[in-house]
Amino acid sequence: MTSFVSHTTVDCHHAYELSEWWKGLLGYVDVEGDPNEPGHEECMILDPDTGHSILFIEVADTELPAKRIHFDVRPREGTRDDEVTRVLAMGARQVGDQRGKYGPGSGWVVLADPEGNEFCILRSQAEVDGTL
Repeated sequence: MTSFVSHTTVDCHHAYELSEWWKGLLGYVDVEGDPNEPGHEECMILDPDTGHSILFIEVADTELPAKRIHFDVRPREGTRDDEVTRVLAMGARQVGDQRGKYGPGSGWVVLADPEGNEFCILRSQAEVDGTL
């Protein structure tokens, strides 16, 4: 089992405004059917040519963390929880647990690599689609 980078995440104070700024700089667009709007706490933009996406997510902390950009990874097969177990066995450490944040079966787990760089493990696409 392995994972892939689902998208790059930027922690920020104003997700909509920052996503609009980066859209203008990069020529990215909103995800079809999921437009970003003022007040959204999470705003994703997409490169129409490569499919690369960047997620801007608001954090409540007054001071933003020094490491504001991190990967969100998605298991290629199996489940999020299986991948968390595998990656912990590789030497990662768990930093946070957001499983169930948006109801049963939702959320992610925050881990750190051996040097302390944080990343999130999301549910697999099969879990999202309800086919697993």
